[in-house]
Amino acid sequence: MFKALTIAGSDSSGGAGVQADLKTMLANGVYGMSAFAALTAQNTTGVRSIYPVSPEFLADQIDMVFEDIRPDAVKIGMVSSKPLIETIADRLKYHKAENIVLDPVMAATSGSLLIEQDAIETLQNELFPLASLITPNIPESEILCGFSITNEAEMEKAARAIYDRWHTPVLVKGGHAINDANDLLFDGENLHWFEGRRIDNDNTHGTGCTLSSAIASNLAKGYSLEQSIQRAKDYLSGALEAGLDLGRSHGPVDHGFELTGTYAARNREDA
Repeated sequence: MFKALTIAGSDSSGGAGVQADLKTMLANGVYGMSAFAALTAQNTTGVRSIYPVSPEFLADQIDMVFEDIRPDAVKIGMVSSKPLIETIADRLKYHKAENIVLDPVMAATSGSLLIEQDAIETLQNELFPLASLITPNIPESEILCGFSITNEAEMEKAARAIYDRWHTPVLVKGGHAINDANDLLFDGENLHWFEGRRIDNDNTHGTGCTLSSAIASNLAKGYSLEQSIQRAKDYLSGALEAGLDLGRSHGPVDHGFELTGTYAARNREDA
């Protein structure tokens, strides 16, 4: 069985972070493993508190996974501090990790930063060069490219600018402000649009985590980068179409984190 490791924060409501990653990996036919960078008290409306782990404990988690059940792919999610980012980079280089998908969780949809300012540069310098793919949303892409993105032409300009700086394939994720759900991959040679469709579902908490972990799952199984992205988008669309609605929701509340609903998942056969 193919295996994947997620390195990210927890979500006590189960909709994002490590919990969403593990559910996604299982649904995509991959054995999921985890290394927690932080514990959070959160639900679909926001985050109440965060408890980061120590760099030493994070290193131990990563080492124990690689020493016993070597992952075929690694997904990295929210890591908010410089020491933790440096630890991840050090251990992944030591273990010669492959197929690394980095979801650079830096900004909420509102534009609020979710990461310490000095950690942004460390994230870029230490983890971007190791990644097989980075998956920024529009606010994160704007931080990386240094200009506003308001249309698809600017998405293409941003993708080229991000790649030119770090020489890492980038998937710039669109949004309803620009397009329905169309994402753009630039691998240094070709621009490739992945068309999505507008799905009427307010339960979108954890969709970024789900997409990146689904991409990592498919890379673990040996699919190409383009194939992995397409399969991940198909899976995410199916999850949203399933329309799972757990309990009551009070709607999105901006606490500086990108949290807007409930994770919905549907098991799918691996094609």
